[in-house]
Amino acid sequence: MIKPKLATLSLSLCYLTLAWFSRSTYSHQLVIFFAIMALAFVSYFWLAASAKHDNQIDAKAVLLGAALFRIIGCCGLPLFEDDYFRYLWDGYRFAVSGSPYGVAPEAFFTDPSIPKLWQAILGQINHPDIPTIYAPTFQHLFLAAHWLASGQVWALQALLSLVDVWLIYLLLKLASPRHVLLYAWNPLVIKEIAFTAHPDGLLPALLIAAWVAGQRKYLIQAGLLLALAAAAKAAAWVVVPFWLVNWRWRAWLAFALGFVALYAPFWWQGATDAAGLKAFADSFEFNSALYGLMCLLLPPLPSKLVLGGLLLAAALAYGWRYWRHETHSLPRADLLLGGLLLVSPVLNPWYLLWLLPFACVHRNPAAWAASALVLLAYATGLNLDDSGLTPYQHPAWVRPLEFGGVVLVWLGFYCKQFVKPHIT
Repeated sequence: MIKPKLATLSLSLCYLTLAWFSRSTYSHQLVIFFAIMALAFVSYFWLAASAKHDNQIDAKAVLLGAALFRIIGCCGLPLFEDDYFRYLWDGYRFAVSGSPYGVAPEAFFTDPSIPKLWQAILGQINHPDIPTIYAPTFQHLFLAAHWLASGQVWALQALLSLVDVWLIYLLLKLASPRHVLLYAWNPLVIKEIAFTAHPDGLLPALLIAAWVAGQRKYLIQAGLLLALAAAAKAAAWVVVPFWLVNWRWRAWLAFALGFVALYAPFWWQGATDAAGLKAFADSFEFNSALYGLMCLLLPPLPSKLVLGGLLLAAALAYGWRYWRHETHSLPRADLLLGGLLLVSPVLNPWYLLWLLPFACVHRNPAAWAASALVLLAYATGLNLDDSGLTPYQHPAWVRPLEFGGVVLVWLGFYCKQFVKPHIT
């Protein structure tokens, strides 16, 4: 029998190596990063396989391992990402002006009143001509990190890691420890949250917390938590109706009032995340799946309309089936959010954080395969130092390998499910 302790030790060494790598002079070498992450995923899948046949994986072990790996991650630095400069800047602007919205970072380039620390951070923000796209719930987290340690990425890493451990604790109420382990110790999750400080893990944490509160009949608390989720990421609106349909009017009212309360101060000041989101939706394309294929046939806007219509039709079909047969069970948010990512013009690796927690509850091997393969999205002209590519352009082999691998895993799983009942 494969020993889980050996796989756990191997995984720990991989994360320690990644922390060293992130602070080394080699941290820009994508090949080394891929090698470390490949070893981490081998150990991870090895551990996941051994957990099926071993009773030593319990809730305490999952939580302790998750905390340890996130502490290691917080000792490292962000890898191949600079989004955290925007998070730090938003927290600063929120603290000094009462709102991070309405003014693009480039407006402060020549402002002599900006302290030197913030001038350095300001100079490293990507797309400084676009106002922030991050919604109020995220902004309050950025503000909390600013209060904890102004201008320091470790504050973001620490707060987001604490949120992630809270999410894992909640997942253990809904799924077995060996299934929750798939999220808690996943290399993509550790890299994108503990190392790189992406806040997207806050979305599923709030959705799961709202669901747990609703199941316990704490309807006002459930509605407020769902409002926080909806005011964290626009993607939440794909699943919000599936939560609300299970609750009564008190939760609906708490949700509506909570959402308005989160946005009202910024509406009053005259700007929200809407301007940044519009610029993002109008002009950004990166690592897209179905959208990239559709654009081979149609211009961008018709492609978005067609794919948006297909997603809406699929969501309504599932909603009808859920309402008729599955109400009170946790909705398939992994499929709903996964469908959103498939049709989206932008599919960053950390967007998988939205759906991976739900894949612990619902058996979805394609999600775990995607968590490994989507890291290929980091193979861009910028990271490869390839002058033949634009900074965010992929080599021709990336997307076929990335999405083709996920499709093969998905087909293999469902073919096995179809054939299995006929085996005598």
